[in-house]
Amino acid sequence: MATTTIPESKPASPAVAAHPQAATGAAGTLLAAATLWWREIVRFYRQRSRVVGVIASPLLFWIVIGSGFGSSFRTTSGGGEHYLEYFFPGALIMIVLFTSIFAMMSVIEDRKEGFLLSVLVAPVHRAAIVLGKVLGGATLAAVQGMLFLIIAPFIGIHLGLEQMAVAALAIFLVAFALTALGFVIAWPMDSSQAFHAVVNLFLIPLWLLSGALFPLSGASGWMRMLMRANPLTYGVDALRITLFPGAASQLPLWSSIGVLAAFSLAVFVLSFFIANRRSTKAVA
Repeated sequence: MATTTIPESKPASPAVAAHPQAATGAAGTLLAAATLWWREIVRFYRQRSRVVGVIASPLLFWIVIGSGFGSSFRTTSGGGEHYLEYFFPGALIMIVLFTSIFAMMSVIEDRKEGFLLSVLVAPVHRAAIVLGKVLGGATLAAVQGMLFLIIAPFIGIHLGLEQMAVAALAIFLVAFALTALGFVIAWPMDSSQAFHAVVNLFLIPLWLLSGALFPLSGASGWMRMLMRANPLTYGVDALRITLFPGAASQLPLWSSIGVLAAFSLAVFVLSFFIANRRSTKAVA
C-alpha cells in the first residue's frame, strides 16, 4: 500500500506571525527608531537647497531687521542697545522652526510614496516610528541652530563651555518640541499645501509671540497673556539668559528649561497617541 508523504509545513516567518501592532522589544524598537532617524538626516542633507534655505532666510531676516532697527531699539533685556543683539536668539529659534517644518514635510511625502504604509505594516512598535521621525527632525533642527552660534562672536557674544552646553540643551528641547508639534500637524494630512497653510496660521504666530521680535514687558496686556502662555517664549528666554548673562527674564533659567522639557514631553506623547490611533484604524 502506497503511503502519501505530507510535506512538513514551514513555520511562519516572524513578520507574518507577529501582529503589526505588536512591539518587537526594546532592542527592535530602538533599531527601527535609529533607522528612521538616520534616514531623516541623510534625506535632508542630500537636498542642499533645503540646507541653505533654512539658514539663509533667518540670517537675512536677522541682518535686515536687526540693522534696520539698529540702535533705535532701546532695551537692556538683550544685553545691549543694538537690535542685532536682541534679535539674535529669535533668529536662532527661527532657524530651528524652519528646519522642523521642512523635516516634518517628509511625513506627507512618505505617505504619497508608499513608504509610510510599508513602515506601518511592519512588526515594530508605533513608538519607534514616532521617535525615529521626531528625533531625526529634532537633530537636524538642533544642528542647524548650533551652526548659527558661529556668528555669535561677531556681535560680541563669547560663550564658555558651560554656556554652550546650556544653549545646546535649550536649542534641542525647542527643536524636539517643534518637530513633535510638526509631526502632530503633518500626520493626518495628505497635502503639503494644507500643511503650509496650518504652519503659517499657527507656528509662525507662535514664533512671533515668543519675545523674538519685541520684549514681553512692553507689550499690551492681552498680548503679554498670550506670550506667557506660549511655551516658545521660555525657549527664547532661556537662550537670551544664556547668551546675555544678567538679561531681564520671565523665569529663572532652569525654570524655563523645565517648562520646555515638560512641553516637549507633552507634545511627543500627543504625537504618539495620534499616530497610534490613526495607524490602528488604517491597519484594521
